[in-house]
Amino acid sequence: MRRRAGAVKERMPRTKIICTIGPASESVQSLRGLVRAGMDVARINFGHGDHATHARSLAALRQAADAEGRQIAVMGDLQGPKLRVGQLEGGSLQLVAGETVMLTEGSGPGAADEIPVPHPHLLPALRPGQRVLLDDGKLELIVSGKLRKGKLPCRVVTGGRLKPRKGINVPGATLSCAALNAKDRQDVGFAVDNGLDFLALSYVCKAEDVRDLRRLLLEHESAIPIIAKIEKPEALIVFDEILAEADGVMVARGDLGVETPAEEVPFHQKRIVRACNQAAKPVIIATQMLQTMIENPSPTRAEASDIVNAILDGTDAVMLSGETAIGKYPVIAAETMAKVCANAEAHLAEPRPGHGLESGFADVTTAISSAAVDIAGGVGAQAIITATMSGMTARMVARHRPAMPIVAVTPSPATLSRLSLVWGVEPVKVEPFDNTDDMVALMIAAASRLGIVAAGDMVVLTAGIPFGHGQTNLLKVHTVD
Repeated sequence: MRRRAGAVKERMPRTKIICTIGPASESVQSLRGLVRAGMDVARINFGHGDHATHARSLAALRQAADAEGRQIAVMGDLQGPKLRVGQLEGGSLQLVAGETVMLTEGSGPGAADEIPVPHPHLLPALRPGQRVLLDDGKLELIVSGKLRKGKLPCRVVTGGRLKPRKGINVPGATLSCAALNAKDRQDVGFAVDNGLDFLALSYVCKAEDVRDLRRLLLEHESAIPIIAKIEKPEALIVFDEILAEADGVMVARGDLGVETPAEEVPFHQKRIVRACNQAAKPVIIATQMLQTMIENPSPTRAEASDIVNAILDGTDAVMLSGETAIGKYPVIAAETMAKVCANAEAHLAEPRPGHGLESGFADVTTAISSAAVDIAGGVGAQAIITATMSGMTARMVARHRPAMPIVAVTPSPATLSRLSLVWGVEPVKVEPFDNTDDMVALMIAAASRLGIVAAGDMVVLTAGIPFGHGQTNLLKVHTVD
């Protein structure tokens, strides 16, 4: 979005950008670079590091955001029942195709030809002939014998260097794991105590997994929004039920592309994005978006195409993982992501992804949000400005992907954070208001402070009267004084 001269900050893309914080980006200087590059949400991966490390990262992030004059939301990503390799003798293990390697029970390190597996339930569940994939499928083993004395022989099919803490996948195996384990429960407590804005729930298999986390949050007297990560075949079968329970969805293509055929992942992605657009819930596309930029300062053409197609599909946000957590060029990767997103948005063609979703209107809010976009386009409005308590109206407008900016004013700090994941929405906190005239004045003032509107501009306003009653029923075309 291009702002007028004098704007406090210019936001380049309207697609929201999530950056994972790690050793490559945890300094205040690096974080300031990510904020300037366009980061909207910082991701803390509870699968790596401890609470002391995460607390330091959060402190550095907040210092960086304050220095840059921006509010950055924080997403905590729960590890869930992620299967990972333990510690390896010598710090890594070179796997050679055709050779035999032992999977061993325990956290290691073991002997030079052993891969420790710190998950007691896994090895007893494996049978000869089963595939075992390591490091997001880069390495492949076939179980070649039976478990004896805590050791399971496997033949290496696809070799390479294995490092500690890399993921383990067993396609087709049904492993009984709760979505929330003891570590996750501790991490939820940390998230609540430290004011995180979102929690991503890993390896969701059913709607009850989301409800379990919701109940745990209630025990902490918290209503942190839950992002359901779709990365298991079971989740695809009951996706509609999961979507109904979650506050948003992440298409976690790493494990999804290992657990299901890689050629099917783009179609799963399109289906999930479409459903989230229809439900007006934010959707994130994640994993390997700029994977080569972990080692190189520029992306491949295929990576640029992947990002563009995700935006054309209708994603709200795109996520960088290793690129910013452990990569050599974290800030350049974020700048590249912002540049590709902005260019894709400049080529969005009508109808927008949200248009044509309704075959009739289910309620007044749906009707007004659709009408606001159509009217704004018809009269050449400079912006759509919505006053919202829950954020629902802004999400309903955003799903139509209007060409003009969406400004969402709210007195709710929680809603302000929630909207940081919604495509095209510029959330602004305002003081509570008592009447419609004050509300309109605050809406115009907020958009003016952002540099989006000026005197003489036409804008479209939406709100619920009385404010906060849960339904949008006001639509006004207004000329800025």
